[in-house]
Amino acid sequence: MPRVAVYNIQGQQVGEIDLDDRIFGGEVNEAVLHQAVVMQLASRRRGTAATRGWAEVSGGGRKPWRQKGTGRARAGSIRSPLWRGGAVIFGPQPRNYGYKLPKKVRRLALRSALASKVREGNIIVLDELKLAKPRTKDMVTILKALDVEDKALVVTAGKDPNVELSARNLPGVTCLTSAGLNVYDLLAHDKLVITKDAVARVQEVLA
Repeated sequence: MPRVAVYNIQGQQVGEIDLDDRIFGGEVNEAVLHQAVVMQLASRRRGTAATRGWAEVSGGGRKPWRQKGTGRARAGSIRSPLWRGGAVIFGPQPRNYGYKLPKKVRRLALRSALASKVREGNIIVLDELKLAKPRTKDMVTILKALDVEDKALVVTAGKDPNVELSARNLPGVTCLTSAGLNVYDLLAHDKLVITKDAVARVQEVLA
């Protein structure tokens, strides 16, 4: 069972916490992590690429020349796909690229991502994270006290507007709730800064 230190916002160790071995101590399945990341990126695609087909291109209602006797190829419309300014055949149309993996696979991927953070020593557990008011400077001070210089994912148990607004303008820092924890953000950030309450909620859901 992994045991990690618990810090306060001043960067001082105030205790230790035992993490659930089924969630934070399992094997890292790279294949499942890849599947989860591809799924998330596919779901983020806008899918708004579009071209005009025969029914959507303006003009071309009149036959440009008679069928026979001109020496030119037969033509029924100036908006043929063969002509400049004509329709596009089998072109892209607006679509949704998103899909879903099975629930068990998604949970396995999330457990693998969390286990990788523990294995690499890139998880920091806070006893609590509360700010009196939104202030970016306070968040910078907290991250410096925790010796976080790289990209960091800050996870709280529930929505905290003061924390979210304080972290919003910091490049490389993302703030999420435990319910919004996902594989892509875990892998995209170097450090995971998570509160004890958020750890309890994650373990409750994934256990």
